[in-house]
Amino acid sequence: MPYIERFFGKFDFKIEILAGLTVALALVPEAVAFAFVAGVPPLVGLYAAFMVCLITSVFGGRPGMISGATGALAVVMVTLVANHGVEYLFASVVLMGIIQVAFGGLKLGKFIRLVPEPVIFGFVNGLAIVIFLAQFGQFKVPSTSGDGMEWISGTALYIMLGLVALTMLIIHFFPRLTKAIPASLVGIVVVSAIAILFGLPTKSVGDLASIKGDLPAFHIPSVPFNFETLRIIFPYSLILAGIGLIESLLTLSLVDELTETRGRANKECVAQGAANIVTGFFGGMGGCAMIGQSIINVSSGARARISGIVAAVSLLCFILFASSLIEKVPVAALVGVMFMVCYGTFEWTSFKVLSKIPKMDAFVLLLVSILTVVFDLAIAVIAGVIASALAFAWNSAVRIRARKWMDDKGVKHYEIWGPLFFGSTAHFQEKFEVADDPEEVIIDFKESRIVDHSGIEALNKVTARYAKLNKKVRLKHLSPDCLKLIDNASSIIEVNIYEDPHYGVVTDKI
Repeated sequence: MPYIERFFGKFDFKIEILAGLTVALALVPEAVAFAFVAGVPPLVGLYAAFMVCLITSVFGGRPGMISGATGALAVVMVTLVANHGVEYLFASVVLMGIIQVAFGGLKLGKFIRLVPEPVIFGFVNGLAIVIFLAQFGQFKVPSTSGDGMEWISGTALYIMLGLVALTMLIIHFFPRLTKAIPASLVGIVVVSAIAILFGLPTKSVGDLASIKGDLPAFHIPSVPFNFETLRIIFPYSLILAGIGLIESLLTLSLVDELTETRGRANKECVAQGAANIVTGFFGGMGGCAMIGQSIINVSSGARARISGIVAAVSLLCFILFASSLIEKVPVAALVGVMFMVCYGTFEWTSFKVLSKIPKMDAFVLLLVSILTVVFDLAIAVIAGVIASALAFAWNSAVRIRARKWMDDKGVKHYEIWGPLFFGSTAHFQEKFEVADDPEEVIIDFKESRIVDHSGIEALNKVTARYAKLNKKVRLKHLSPDCLKLIDNASSIIEVNIYEDPHYGVVTDKI
């Protein structure tokens, strides 16, 4: 038992199994729907959900997090499949996995820490809206004319709305009776039983597609192994890898917050990549972390790897042995579960803090939420990080200050506050009164740091202006990292610095 707990973590076996079954049921319609979005057969999505979920659950860096086929990846895949076929998709998924393994192997997962809190809030809110809107597709059926989809109406609509509402009510109130059984699973079972026993005319999983199939078989993608193939698949693989890692690492951060534990980002990157490599060779469409299913899992009480393994194995059992039974589950029950996931995912507190946080943070939160809905997660997060970084750079730039005073020897001192970097160089140069200054000037960096090459160049320009007037400039209190930066740059630019033994600064560069 100690060896089992060392690998899987401490767990309640009953809770983990029930949570895993709940997640497996929720994975079925999602995988089928995303396969349709990508333009591939349903089993391609189901195989991906099984393999990605299993491998990441066993080897990933975040116990309790669920991965599978996702819509964020499917919308990128559809163009590749339409233009080149499904075999090129399998090849791109393998390359996507290799890129993700390399990302994790290089320990780059730590850069998720650079994502600001407003971006995470926006990501969560935007994704909750996306999941919510996606459920309305389940309220459509093939049109009688056979030329598309149409909204259900009349009795069928009322029955479906009633079953959705009943599922949501069960999930909301059942935990007040007991938390020993996941409320989502109870909701699915009860609503399914009612629909089947009373023969209610409502849309079921089987109406989406048949989920019956065999074990996934090893299959090397049937594509030419040449540079032209690489040219076709590499852009897609790179985008898929980026989207998959962003969604997985942000979901990891969210699950960390919900469980008050800490996952291992780099290990998760490697596991995601390995899962996609395997999936590509076994006829799956690839995948990444799923925020909805992860929240279902965690909310059901799961905290270990067991639940994810149970979900994956259960999904495979559905495909192999229980397809006829699972196909009878009403879609309304699963829609109700996902509506509750959306409610639990959305950061409702963000409405309260919008007027209290800095305006730029509020703007970033709204920007990421909107871009997640309109475009996709990767664009939204990258845009949010860039906006936050630019705002930070501007705020840091305008805060650079210079206190000026003359000592009893007639030497003028400039005491600099704030970082000297590309954003603050213009403000820095404006602080100096070169023409009116005395023959000797001291620039004190006790409360400042030279951050980059732009800062060195700005310092060089200031000292050059003094040198033209035969005025001496000394630098004081340069930190060791600043001295090293200037020394490294001395071979490409001339930094006009005098040696000053009294102040212990750098060697003479003139």
